[in-house]
Order: sequence, then C-alpha cells, then structure tokens
Amino acid sequence: MRTPPSLLSLSIDSALLNISSISDLSPLPDHIICDLFLKTLSAGKLNEKVLKLFIATGKDEVLSLIEALNIRQIHSPVLPTRCSEKF
Repeated sequence: MRTPPSLLSLSIDSALLNISSISDLSPLPDHIICDLFLKTLSAGKLNEKVLKLFIATGKDEVLSLIEALNIRQIHSPVLPTRCSEKF
C-alpha cells in the first residue's frame, strides 16, 4: 500500500504548477525553495522570469545551485529603434 503524499509535497507540487504566477518566494524557508527549484528544473519550467524569481530570494543555497549548474540569465542586447543616418 502506498503512503499518501505529505502536505509539504502537495504544497510544493501546487506551487510548481503555478510558478509563473508567483511574485515572491523570499518568505519561504531555504529547504522549500531548494526543493521547488529542483522540481522546477526537472519539470522543465525554468524560464527567465522564474529564474529571476529564484535569484531575487537571495538564498545562498539557491544561488550556489544556480552557479553550480552554470545557469545564467539571458542579457538581450539593446537594439536601436530609430536610425538617424540615411542609407
């Protein structure tokens, strides 16, 4: 017989389903943020917005995981919208 999932694992799974609509993770304990980050990676839901969300927590464990996995933010170049020179 399989044991039922814990309330913590259900909460992390629910947060993972709604990760793109979460605006702040900083009130959460370190171990929950780390679990959520690892599950986000394994689910393939890490994008630029979600990465910024995890970086904004400032938690050392998360930042070291990001650095260890060599995950970097994409820096889009600033392109001019208007050119004053005539061709």
